[in-house]
Amino acid sequence: MDSSRDNGLFGPGSVTWKVHQEPIVTVGGLRSLYLQALHPRAVAGVAQNSGYRADPWGRFERTSAFVQTVLYGTRAEVEQAASRIRRLHARMTATDPRTGEVFRIDEPELLLWVHVAEVESFLTTARRAGLELTDDEVDAYYTEQLRAAELMGLDPATVPATAAEVADYYERMQPELGMTRDSAETAVFLTVPPVPASFGSLPLRLSLSLGPARWAYLGVAGTAVALLPPWARKMYGGLGWPTTDRSADLSVRGLRLLMRAALAAAPAEYRMAPMRRAALERAGLATAA
Repeated sequence: MDSSRDNGLFGPGSVTWKVHQEPIVTVGGLRSLYLQALHPRAVAGVAQNSGYRADPWGRFERTSAFVQTVLYGTRAEVEQAASRIRRLHARMTATDPRTGEVFRIDEPELLLWVHVAEVESFLTTARRAGLELTDDEVDAYYTEQLRAAELMGLDPATVPATAAEVADYYERMQPELGMTRDSAETAVFLTVPPVPASFGSLPLRLSLSLGPARWAYLGVAGTAVALLPPWARKMYGGLGWPTTDRSADLSVRGLRLLMRAALAAAPAEYRMAPMRRAALERAGLATAA
């Protein structure tokens, strides 16, 4: 392989590419949002600065594009995207609903919570869906993600870099987490998002709101919640029983098979994200796509 090729932050052979080639990680992204919402300051920062309620699908597309850039973009593309996000966050503040304190949303503590919740959710969802990874590969994934954390303004020395460190971090954070009004509203919104007016006529939107697509999405959202750690499910008023974990595993494995089947039946141009395809081509692996 040509060492001069720009493979961005990760590239062929990385555990990151192995994990994120799995479409099921999109469910992990949803799981991470439920988890992030349990941090009172983090969810307040989103609620007070984001237009996600007015344009949920637009925000989803922008977030997905950023994640794809970090995963598969060239180093220049990744740095440009991260720099834009850092500048945006540097201008934003929010008010702590519990204390009335005004805080910056790019506080290291908040950035760290979002980072860990996101990468742990991607990894956990992929593994529970059936992706086989060794313990060494799991730790390598977390270590690789330090590169993304640093781009967002975090000191890599402060970021959990192994599965054990992530578990310890969650243990330390639990006393600071809990349900707030913003948490509850965000969870309801994630579970029953509105159908945007741009999706067509009123009858079509009603069909999407009440028809099979809505019930299918509810199944996905329910799986994302069931995949949360038991302590997080309890904060949402759910059950921390092992039986919930087993049913979640069955559900996410079924979703992985359905997503694979749907992609296999789709036209070739829709089977892979454009940025991943471009990254494979730069790496000289286009035939492997």
